[in-house]
Amino acid sequence: MSSSTSLAPPSRPVPSAPASLRAGLRRPVALLRWLWHAYMTPGLPGRATSPVELRWIYTAWLVAFALKMVGSTWDVSWHFKWLRDDLAPPHLLNSAGTLMVVALVVFASYSGYGVDRTALRLMQAGIGTFLVAIPLDLLNHRINGLDITSWSPSHALLYLGTAVMLAGAARGWWRYAAPGRHRDLIGLGLWFFAAENVLFPNQHQEYGVLSLAAYEAGRTTAEPSLLDFAASQGQTPTQFMLPVPPWVHPAWLVCAGLLALLVARRAVGLRWTATTLAAVYLAYRGVCWLLLTITGFPPSVLPVMLLAGAVLVDLAVLARVPGWLAGPVVTGGVALAAWAQSVVAVIPPWDWSALPVVALALAVLWTALDRLTAGRWQAPVGPAADTPVAAGEGGASLR
Repeated sequence: MSSSTSLAPPSRPVPSAPASLRAGLRRPVALLRWLWHAYMTPGLPGRATSPVELRWIYTAWLVAFALKMVGSTWDVSWHFKWLRDDLAPPHLLNSAGTLMVVALVVFASYSGYGVDRTALRLMQAGIGTFLVAIPLDLLNHRINGLDITSWSPSHALLYLGTAVMLAGAARGWWRYAAPGRHRDLIGLGLWFFAAENVLFPNQHQEYGVLSLAAYEAGRTTAEPSLLDFAASQGQTPTQFMLPVPPWVHPAWLVCAGLLALLVARRAVGLRWTATTLAAVYLAYRGVCWLLLTITGFPPSVLPVMLLAGAVLVDLAVLARVPGWLAGPVVTGGVALAAWAQSVVAVIPPWDWSALPVVALALAVLWTALDRLTAGRWQAPVGPAADTPVAAGEGGASLR
């Protein structure tokens, strides 16, 4: 046999790129084969990534977090109607988003596209925290039964993991995206999901106050099995539906929710960032309220007072008001808006006597944020100086 004869099997043909996105979606298996061959190649963080590739990557992050958000919102309403079910549709929808996030973190870790070392570490730490929290939450439910409150330790780990993931995504996008409309839109989208994640725990009180009112009026939206479970736990309907003190909702809305909007305003830099994010959030909650009401699920109160606080945050940043003064002014505006909402509609239980402490806390947090992050909001554009870029490995074009 000739030494030149090769016994190696013939190489498989390289998949060709789809002619367009529509053509690719018509043949998803072929699209995935092409994506795998073109992009699942080893690389280091900071690898050359074209603007179009970067937009595709971070648009996928937005889709993943949209699935998680919709599933979580539906899940809160679900828990005020039925007993918990691991395979309930809201959990499956949320899990689809989580699996997509896992895939994106694996992709970034292996290929190095669209991230620097800091962004990648945040993504990995966030998804790691989230995945550790899932079995802990399942174990908590097995031991203690239904855990309806948003404020349990295992649920807090889920929020924390999501927040760290989003910090990594926001860092990666803002680090490499060129200034312009796409940068602003995707950046706003990532910060919207960050703000929604921070505000999410307050939804317990926002659903609970209406569910309790419906129960007391004799037209409960809860199934008998859920009410029986609450009774077997020795809890009154009030304890079951509104288990946290009345100071929690205003304190969290102001000191966590508005602080997140403040960070978004400083990071994005657009004049009405906080107002826009709050308005989109309330519009999303309004659409959910309509859909849940139509389909027979428990609805929630909308925290309209958030919008007043967001407007004041934008104005305070625009006027360069110091945090020690902005904190009490913004808190006062939110309190006034909450009082007006309570006159014409319903709000969760509010401990109005706690508002001076809330105002002081926001002033301290605002001032600390200003001092810790002065001059650090605008990240440079282009590959980071401390991360290598694989020369000539920018990947295939997605144009």
